[in-house]
Amino acid sequence: MTFIYAVILFCLLIFPHELGHFIVAKAVGVKVNEFAMGMGPALYKKQKGETLYAIRLIPIGGYCAMEGENEESEDNRAFNNKPVWAKISVLAAGSIMNIVIAILVLSIILGVTGNATTTIAKVEKNSPAYEAGIMKGDKILSINGSRIEDWNDITGLISLNDKDVNINLKRGNKDISITAFPKKSEDGRYIIGIIPEVKHNPIIAVENGVKATWSMTKTMFVALKQLITGQVSATELAGPVGMISLVSDTNKYGLWYLGYLTALISINLAIVNMLPFPALDGGRIVFVFIRKVTGKMISDDLEGKIHMAGIILLFGLMIFATWNDITRLVG
Repeated sequence: MTFIYAVILFCLLIFPHELGHFIVAKAVGVKVNEFAMGMGPALYKKQKGETLYAIRLIPIGGYCAMEGENEESEDNRAFNNKPVWAKISVLAAGSIMNIVIAILVLSIILGVTGNATTTIAKVEKNSPAYEAGIMKGDKILSINGSRIEDWNDITGLISLNDKDVNINLKRGNKDISITAFPKKSEDGRYIIGIIPEVKHNPIIAVENGVKATWSMTKTMFVALKQLITGQVSATELAGPVGMISLVSDTNKYGLWYLGYLTALISINLAIVNMLPFPALDGGRIVFVFIRKVTGKMISDDLEGKIHMAGIILLFGLMIFATWNDITRLVG
């Protein structure tokens, strides 16, 4: 099941990425020679118009092969003969699609699990909140003077507080001030024993999905910065084996955690692909600008060779990451 989940995960992330390139390429008039899911020998292929559609044996990877993408072409519809805006649109579409997938996955999860409001649905008996007089239906307005916008604000202000907390809440038409004394839970957080009212609103779910995606994106950039500056060792990089191991570990906690992992990896894929490195979409975008300025100083064949060198380096990095995975598993 771990292998099946991993394959599904790879397909869910890579197919939309390549589909993004494909859709925008067709939209701006670029000739697409082949659109393939997977790598290696073809299990199924069908020629429709100018494009060969294929499903290949190895369910990792995929590609949208465009005319004139890595070589010179005299075809007017070739990628290399399109204007700058069209090239950038096609190259950026894959990462944009991955971000959309992350938002969609997180929105579905948050829509199904519901949105925790600032209204109390239940007060546990003999808890600090119960002893302080907090009741079901109370709406928390502020804690220790800090205004409450959502449930995360409440847990954040209480979980690290080992002193009494002053809570302002609304009960019916009245504003009430209550002091509670948090107690330490088994996981080390401080709690007062309240459970929020949960609402299922698709609009709020999408809003929270966007917020969660942005939060994950910022976290990924922090991690990338730490990797570049050496704060995090390169041995922490994970390859395909590590991904399968991570899927296995996450699957133990349930489907929703697997969904969060899907969103996280999708964002990771979007960010990595936009890095200014040869062969990656970000590197190709850099070359679009360079060649706009330098004219014909760099030929299509030379750019293709540079990107091929980038692919070789990326394969080397993948081998290194896979070695890290194996070392961790053996350890």
